[in-house]
Amino acid sequence: MSSTSPTSNHVSHISFLMFIALGAIGTLTPLAIDMYLPAMPAIAKDLGVSAGAVQVTLTAYTAGFAIGQLIHGPLADSYGRRPIMIVGTLCFALAGVLSALSQGIIELTWIRAAQGFAGAAAAVIIQAVVRDMFDREDFARAMSFVTLTVTLAPLIAPMLGGYLAIWFGWRSIFWVLALFAIAVIGLVLWQIPETLKPENRQPLHLGSTLKNYFSLCRNSEAMGLIFAGAFSFSGMFAFLTAGSFIYIDIFGVSPSEFGYLFGLNIVAMIAMTMLNGRMVKKVGSHAMLRLGLTIQLLAGFGLFLGWWFDAGIWGTVPFVVMFIGTISTIGSNSMGLLLSGYPRMAGTASSLAGTLRFGTGSLVGSIVAALPGDTMWPMVFAMAGCSLLSVACYWIFGRKA
Repeated sequence: MSSTSPTSNHVSHISFLMFIALGAIGTLTPLAIDMYLPAMPAIAKDLGVSAGAVQVTLTAYTAGFAIGQLIHGPLADSYGRRPIMIVGTLCFALAGVLSALSQGIIELTWIRAAQGFAGAAAAVIIQAVVRDMFDREDFARAMSFVTLTVTLAPLIAPMLGGYLAIWFGWRSIFWVLALFAIAVIGLVLWQIPETLKPENRQPLHLGSTLKNYFSLCRNSEAMGLIFAGAFSFSGMFAFLTAGSFIYIDIFGVSPSEFGYLFGLNIVAMIAMTMLNGRMVKKVGSHAMLRLGLTIQLLAGFGLFLGWWFDAGIWGTVPFVVMFIGTISTIGSNSMGLLLSGYPRMAGTASSLAGTLRFGTGSLVGSIVAALPGDTMWPMVFAMAGCSLLSVACYWIFGRKA
């Protein structure tokens, strides 16, 4: 596959190593967020600060990540995918080293913000790279597998980070992140070609960049697809925020049993990913997106009925599994439809979609966290509401794309 003409039109032509490379790129931010969560108390003790001060470092990372998504996309549309991805990942690795060497919480906070900004490059550009290589159905098929890899990372990251903190101290977590980022750069250089042809590059001007964002925001079909994916993603955020408390504190599930119940969500996602991979070329991205949205809406309605009739754990778990199992199907097909309409500024479109998806998810998660934590209704209402809003955004606006 040449660097100037990535013209393969079939996902089956992607090598296994390229899938590994794409998945590794996508896991950078999940690892950066989740690996050091178990080490937060140790960081607070070592640096002599409160737990809240350490939690601000996570907020700093997500703030840098959100801002970075708006900037890296237009840069990638102007200078190509590989340079921005490589430079961003290299800066991510450097920030990991500086985090490991930091001696104060303020220093660590600013470094983490910079790391989030750098990490956004990979998160945004990976979608643009796949869009450059494939049409929208093949894009959806490829991105569903990448999304699955990214979703699996948070399951492994806290466990790995916990063991690293116990065995080698909290600083080792950031050393491992830096080494992993260097390995990702090697995979990019080895397996990922430059996918944006010179004739498709957009001159980088602030005015044109703002014009591109404005044109996206004015396009009702584009915004419908973006928010269909964003609200679907936000429903999962609601579960991640409150699910463990509901399962353990309300339903009396042990922490070890919670891990198994959480694993059912991943099994469902794998099954839906495989179904999407097999069917999207036959029936199209719109049909698979409608299937995912329908299943998620039924899951949201089921959660509401389970809460209303006090059906207990088995009136909740199956519908949570149904809801989260559709995330990769909805996300990959909505992005495939969106980016197929903007081949010359796929990076910019991916940037806006990522920022709105992440921002909406964070807002929904924050609302759920601020509501009473000793009852189910905040999570149930959030997930049911997000499923309804997601369907509404698609059927009112996005289906015309």
